[in-house]
Amino acid sequence: MNGEAFNRKKSFGAWTGRVKRAAVIMVLATVCIPWSSGVHAAAAQEDIRVVIFADLGSKYKATVPTVTLKSSGSLSVGQNSGGSFQTWMGLPDSTARFSVDSYRVKVLEGNEAAAIKAAQALQKTNDKPTVFIGSKNGSSVYQVYAGIYASEQSAQAAVQRISSATGAQAEVKGNKHWSTGSYGSEQEANLVRTTIAAAGFDAFTVIQSRGQYAVWVGEESNDSKLSALKTELESKQPRLTLSKVNATQTGLILRQEAGVTTGSQVMSHYMLSGSDNSKVIVNGGNNGIQVVERSQRTYRGEMEIGMTSGQLALVNEVPLEQYLYSVVGAEVYSSWPDEALKAQAVAARSYALAQGNRFQIGNVVDGTLSQAYNGKSSEHANVNEAVDATAGEVIKSGGKVVEAVFSSNAGGVTADASEVWNSGGEAFASVDSSGDTSAQKGAQEWYHVLLSSGKTGYIREDNAKELEGVTEAGLDKITVTAENTNVRPIPKIQSTVTPIAKAQPGEEIIVLEKVPQSGDYAWVRGPFTSAQLAKSLQGKVTGTVPSSINHLDVTKRGPSGRVLEVEANGSPLKVKYPDMFRSAMGGLPSTLFDIASTGSYTVLGADGATSHVSGTQGTQILSASDSSTSSGNGVIVMNEDRHARVIDKTQSFIFTGKGNGHGLGLSQWGANGLAEQGYDYKKILQHYYKNVDIVKD
Repeated sequence: MNGEAFNRKKSFGAWTGRVKRAAVIMVLATVCIPWSSGVHAAAAQEDIRVVIFADLGSKYKATVPTVTLKSSGSLSVGQNSGGSFQTWMGLPDSTARFSVDSYRVKVLEGNEAAAIKAAQALQKTNDKPTVFIGSKNGSSVYQVYAGIYASEQSAQAAVQRISSATGAQAEVKGNKHWSTGSYGSEQEANLVRTTIAAAGFDAFTVIQSRGQYAVWVGEESNDSKLSALKTELESKQPRLTLSKVNATQTGLILRQEAGVTTGSQVMSHYMLSGSDNSKVIVNGGNNGIQVVERSQRTYRGEMEIGMTSGQLALVNEVPLEQYLYSVVGAEVYSSWPDEALKAQAVAARSYALAQGNRFQIGNVVDGTLSQAYNGKSSEHANVNEAVDATAGEVIKSGGKVVEAVFSSNAGGVTADASEVWNSGGEAFASVDSSGDTSAQKGAQEWYHVLLSSGKTGYIREDNAKELEGVTEAGLDKITVTAENTNVRPIPKIQSTVTPIAKAQPGEEIIVLEKVPQSGDYAWVRGPFTSAQLAKSLQGKVTGTVPSSINHLDVTKRGPSGRVLEVEANGSPLKVKYPDMFRSAMGGLPSTLFDIASTGSYTVLGADGATSHVSGTQGTQILSASDSSTSSGNGVIVMNEDRHARVIDKTQSFIFTGKGNGHGLGLSQWGANGLAEQGYDYKKILQHYYKNVDIVKD
């Protein structure tokens, strides 16, 4: 994925309305994104745009009905004009809530107790509640709303389930309003709004630009309801001059939101009205802005409130180099050698600058489809220094910025592009990545064992003691050193996974093999039953998924040994691109794997032919005196490398492999290993990306 060099004089993206925005897209180290050779470099500007919440269809969908922004200092809201921020108003508190003026369901209107009861009933549902407080008919009133919905139809579909959950007579509301005109101050607008509300109508003060206010009446979902509202308004408020609010009119509807518990603090709520082109900017100065709904992370830069597909869109606009402070700190360990941190910074910057506006309203997303980005929480002085030391440096090949994809750990050898997304560029080839073993440093080894009960699992070496002597097959024996020692399903401590058994001191346990602890370099996954694999394969492979998988075999590998083809019951499983085998097989760390069955084994005949022997068939055993057939349950088979496993009558599949991620380009753990050997960041990058130059662009 090559891209053209950035033209630093151009602006990018009509949606942004901002001269200083960069178009970038990142890749999370362990997440697969299909290669797109048609993506070219965009214009390099100061800032990039990170989509946090939005409904972008199949590209990205993360939605919330409201978003809470906080700052340790002050917040202000406005718009960007001519490349600079123009303040509309300073927000009265350091905390504010935002939503968009779209379709929603009005659950009920009443007193505080009724509102809280209804809101709490909805909190555990997908129709999230918001409670507003205001004045109507001369007294305070609480109004409960649910959701934000993309269409009137989807809001109407929610009415029945909301009414069922709350017992209230819910109704659909929308973004159609009447305006009573413009006013020069909020106080003047509030006087008009109060008069209309006293007559029993929903009326709202709206800020449309700096120093320009309006009063909007009603919140109807269609023109028929809006017309009926006008008739009623004119009968009760004949002096009002009403005009229909243009659907594209940008405005911030000012409301007061109450919490869902008695005595909750009331906070300001701002509802953005308009079209997908409407947006406002929230500025937190140098203090950063915390997004409560995004794990309370605090971000540098500004927050842009917009709308896509009728849903709230939240975009973080932040200088590229400051963005990289967070990205590099989230992608690799800050304790790594400086040269490894610099290599990561240059790779991340290069990949960024080679991309177009892939996410429409932004350049990256704050999620697993893009590079890890956790705001200020992942920044570290060591990382920031590495980013600053390489400021502006990129990887180029043939005069173009290389789309420098990377992954966590290549498992000892990086991938060829044909093994990942079926395509690539001249900068990518399979190369040695022996530095990946640095991920194993300090990790314990584990015994793969057979218990007297016939169960198999893993015991960590520091919990075991080797016994004298071996079995008749030449296998070692151990016992455990503490009562109730956990026997794990894979060689890794998983607090949320129940151990398969408890071993006791003095119990003789057969060792099948000794393996590394599952981690970024080496791993074990499974066992997966036929039903579990069949479910995982659904929607990820073309054609019919077998209802029962009796045997599963790797039948083709690429230059690095990664899996290109897998057969189930003798028929190939077709995937869009090879790296999809990771998700198709239950979420494997990489495609550098082998498959073993618990209920069968493969026999290589003298003629070179292979056959599958099921544990239910029994196993023919030839001795010096005679031959016999075992039951097939608990039989140990051993390969030419003296790796043993147990065959039983239940068929499931165990995956053993190396690496974490797609394996293409820079290996992060490999870079760490090379840095520990004394390589500088440029040599590291030129090892992983072929025929490239590291230049300051």
